[in-house]
Amino acid sequence: MLAGPKLQSLNLLIQESSREELIWINGYVSGLLNKQPNELQEAIPRSSTVNALPKNFTILYGTETGNSQKLAYEFGAKIKEHGITSKIKSLEQYRLSDLGKENNLLVVVSTHGEGDPPAAAQKFYEHIHSNISSLENINYSVFALGDSAYPLFCKAGEDIDNRLSHLGAKRISPIAKADTDFEGIASEWIDTVIQRALDNVSLPLQQPALSYKRSNARKSYSGTILSKINLNDKGSAKETWHIEIETGESLEYAPGDAIGIIAHNKKQDVDLILQLTATAPETIVHYRDQPFTAASLLREKLNIHHLPIRTIQDYAKLTSREIPDTRMDFAHLLKIYPPEKEIDIQTLFSVFESITPRLYSIASAPTAHGQNELHITVVKNAFYINNEKQTGFCSDYLSTLEKGDAFDFYIQKNNNFKLPAAGTDIILIGPGTGIAPFRSFLYEREAQSSTGKNWLFFGEQHFATDFLYQAEVQSFIRTGILTKFNGAFSRDQQEKIYVQHRMQQEAPALFQWLQNGAHIYICGTKDPMSIDVENTLLNIISEQLQVNPQQAEAYLSALKEEGRYHKDVY
Repeated sequence: MLAGPKLQSLNLLIQESSREELIWINGYVSGLLNKQPNELQEAIPRSSTVNALPKNFTILYGTETGNSQKLAYEFGAKIKEHGITSKIKSLEQYRLSDLGKENNLLVVVSTHGEGDPPAAAQKFYEHIHSNISSLENINYSVFALGDSAYPLFCKAGEDIDNRLSHLGAKRISPIAKADTDFEGIASEWIDTVIQRALDNVSLPLQQPALSYKRSNARKSYSGTILSKINLNDKGSAKETWHIEIETGESLEYAPGDAIGIIAHNKKQDVDLILQLTATAPETIVHYRDQPFTAASLLREKLNIHHLPIRTIQDYAKLTSREIPDTRMDFAHLLKIYPPEKEIDIQTLFSVFESITPRLYSIASAPTAHGQNELHITVVKNAFYINNEKQTGFCSDYLSTLEKGDAFDFYIQKNNNFKLPAAGTDIILIGPGTGIAPFRSFLYEREAQSSTGKNWLFFGEQHFATDFLYQAEVQSFIRTGILTKFNGAFSRDQQEKIYVQHRMQQEAPALFQWLQNGAHIYICGTKDPMSIDVENTLLNIISEQLQVNPQQAEAYLSALKEEGRYHKDVY
């Protein structure tokens, strides 16, 4: 009778297999049992030779929201219970030159955006995909975190797993691909890793890597628009909405978290596709094993705008058309490259991916605004493609909602972007809508009568028209919640001034806050804002300590290791 990890592996294989695959497995095992003992030994795929290494592990994690870090430390604790030592490091802090010296390696990594690794894992990812030497001395396994609402689920973890194998490293256990409800899968995976390490066995050479995937169990809320206010004044080049949302049930969130929203396509765009495909709106179409009317599927589920190249390529194969690697809307695709043969609507729609959720930082605090209300800050993005003005998909959708309109959303926890103890000082750097979580932080600190000092750097184009939450910021200054405030309004003078310039002007005081134990937070655009801010911070450290750039990097790395440097960038 099977027990423990063997039974778990068998059950997972059965769950992941189709009926045809189960029939093949049954025949394969029956054939093995009919062989003589000596034939049976030759027929079973041999395991790769396990390196004779001491029972110690290095656990590396790459994280955006803190889940990978949390799991890495949980894995380390569980490994220790079996007498196995481990060291745990962030991929951002890991010395890449140590990789070839590892014995047993566990990598815990999440996936973001278009299948990308977290920013903290980027250097490691690029390193293993460069021309590095063989890693044949390493036994390894990868735990990949993802969200099945996104098309490239766990791709960063898959890439790392495949690359390590390509370099000769030996899998201790199959890659685990975990959806948002990852706790049970994590426990099963680490048990398998530990047992294989104790038994000194790795995966058979011919055995395909198994993946663990569970259904998405995150909680969805229904919200109603309480109010919507344009924070920009008349004459501004921007349109930034403060949106207040009410729910009928209590919300579970903390300052620093975000909400995920799946926007709906416009009716006129849906009607055009129905017309181009000669499809009746009420036609039933199955998508991901669920029935929808063609109209509701196009409006609420399918991504029909700015299609990724992989979708264009799939459409080209389906329609036998030659289409260059480009991005366009579904309607444009049908007009320019209509199918040359008849394709049923079920098959056609199966090519297209789901609408991906958009995340918005929560701008309210539960202690100040209640458990049934939250606020978000949304700028209506505008950009040009082929000289034609376009607007951001979800920001445009949200900007059209009116008071009383309802929509669904979920809470996205961010354990890496949380307030410290009430008595700890904080430095907040948030230009544009990056101010949103800091509004939440300040309301939370006010409600809790926190004693820590608070310093805000905010930037936008013009003081008169673009100072988001100006009245509230001024109120926080008057009441002492904001100890210091620095504004950078880039277009109010001939030479543009940004938040990093204000930081440099305040260099001695800013560095003294850091020396006194302050936490620093950065929120807003990744490129170029967060890069410019970090470079300025390194320059301030170098100047104030009178050290070289490498020593300044070491100081900043120490802040990260201490959990005093936090980024939420996009």
